[in-house]
Amino acid sequence: MGDVDESSSSGKGNNVKKIFHEIPRGKPKSGRGWKTTRLERHSTIKKVKRFRTSWNEKMALKDQRRQTKELQVRLKEEKDRAKQLKRQRTEENKRKKLENQRKAEIVQPIKNTAKIKKMKKKQLRMIETR
Repeated sequence: MGDVDESSSSGKGNNVKKIFHEIPRGKPKSGRGWKTTRLERHSTIKKVKRFRTSWNEKMALKDQRRQTKELQVRLKEEKDRAKQLKRQRTEENKRKKLENQRKAEIVQPIKNTAKIKKMKKKQLRMIETR
């Protein structure tokens, strides 16, 4: 007789829980409408065991990561080297261009320094000393 009462009371409790969860809920105060009420305790939730990889698979993965990192470093070094070569070429070209411009200039040396004193501002700006 005691067993029947216990089973009926636990069954009654389950029915109450089911009814409680079936009642439509209003909008929660927090505004998070996507959240649901817990139907069971956290301890009753079945935990899935994580998939474990074998040692060989781990080592293969590690080796693959190392190879990709080496490749990445090598590519970066090549890129930097190419940049540096390009920079050197441009500097060399600028220097040659400047030399050629100076060679091509028509220069008229001023032998009489008294002329400089008589010159106007615009003419003085045009003078370059070397």
